[in-house]
Amino acid sequence: MRGLYAITPDWADTARLVRVSEMILAAGCRLLQYRNKTVSDCHRQEQAVALRGLTRRYGATLIVNDDLELADFCEADGVHLGGEDGDLGTARQRLGAHRFLGASCYQSVDLARQAVAAGADYVAFGSVYPSPTKPLALRAGVELFAAPLGVPRCAIGGITPDNALPLVKAGADLLAVISALYDAPDPAVATRSFLSLYKDCP
Repeated sequence: MRGLYAITPDWADTARLVRVSEMILAAGCRLLQYRNKTVSDCHRQEQAVALRGLTRRYGATLIVNDDLELADFCEADGVHLGGEDGDLGTARQRLGAHRFLGASCYQSVDLARQAVAAGADYVAFGSVYPSPTKPLALRAGVELFAAPLGVPRCAIGGITPDNALPLVKAGADLLAVISALYDAPDPAVATRSFLSLYKDCP
């Protein structure tokens, strides 16, 4: 797991969500997380299934945020859990060995080590910059991405093509991005800009 990690916004319009997601995948992104905190459970099922079909067409990985039941329902490739979203060990057992488990570890290497011990396949630190999605989130320092954890380290929060390079140089294996992709004038151009950072820093 390395490169751009696209995360969906809280859009109710499924057609728009799928259309922009396809632009991002067609431009080369191969990791997509479905996250929507505002629509009904039925609506989330509809969107997750639509995105599952889309990611299969592009050979991309689909992760569901915070909801193991929904991940099972749409046959996603894995789930990402926050600190209050369930036990990682239990999720690891339910997912089995061949699906992904991600964990939010905020500003803590200790939490990341605990998550890895519980079976997490990658860990996320953030918010690395002020984030329009979580404006009150505490900042996570770039030194976290140098921690030897044995799994990919994901940066999240306020990341744009203009401020992402220091994170990549610091050791962030993944850049999790919402607004700078889905609100971009051209999501495909934004996608390629993020992906180029990893080509320049192999």
